[in-house]
Amino acid sequence: MENKVNSACETCSQYNAKGLKKLGLNIENFDFVIALAGNPNTGKSTVFNALTGLRQHTGNWPGKTVVRAEGAFEYNDQKFKLVDLPGTYSLLSTSQDEEIARNFILFGKPDVTVIVVDASRLERNLNLVLQILEITDKAVLCLNLMDEAKRNNIKIDERTLARDLGIPVVPTSARFNEGIPDLIQTINEVATGKIICKPHRIKNVPKNIEEAVKKLSTEIKQQFPSIANSRWIAFRLLEGDTDIIDALKTGELV
Repeated sequence: MENKVNSACETCSQYNAKGLKKLGLNIENFDFVIALAGNPNTGKSTVFNALTGLRQHTGNWPGKTVVRAEGAFEYNDQKFKLVDLPGTYSLLSTSQDEEIARNFILFGKPDVTVIVVDASRLERNLNLVLQILEITDKAVLCLNLMDEAKRNNIKIDERTLARDLGIPVVPTSARFNEGIPDLIQTINEVATGKIICKPHRIKNVPKNIEEAVKKLSTEIKQQFPSIANSRWIAFRLLEGDTDIIDALKTGELV
């Protein structure tokens, strides 16, 4: 009888959303790759643990000293590999953490990038959000630490935020497992194309720069038809980003 009870409890702990199974370290034969990005101290690791079952496969990024954490979950018979990117405030590649996060979103081409932000300090998190939205067309904003926001009487209009950013916004309190089922469902719908994102992009660009970007972007598309980020790459080339220049030369971008 005790074994049956334990088995039942174990099954319940694996499924905390309809169709969800946490896979922990089992990250083989996955259908989709999900990147988890965000500033430090936003509860990103807690979100990662809530999705994968409190277990991580850790190691170093190739050629780097920065730790890489991976895990997985299964939802509606599809497997999702989750890669926890280093916490960073920017993607300008001025540090090893920023370089790793940016390069994975750009070169790794994850099926969905989940951006975890602190709902109680949203404004200071938006810089990274907007930078990521310049790179990828598939993203979800995880509005984490909603319990902290409520405790500080901070109210966020999630629908307006989603409309302005052009991506789904999901409020969560990951340490209490609140909102995680909604987050999983949203990740699945973006990955499978049920939700089409139309991310916010910078529009107030000076005319001379805009013309140069358009011209360079067109040339990049002609030479590398499979590139999905030609406009962003054009901006980085104009700024003299040596990493992007080298990546084009070596073919890493394609």
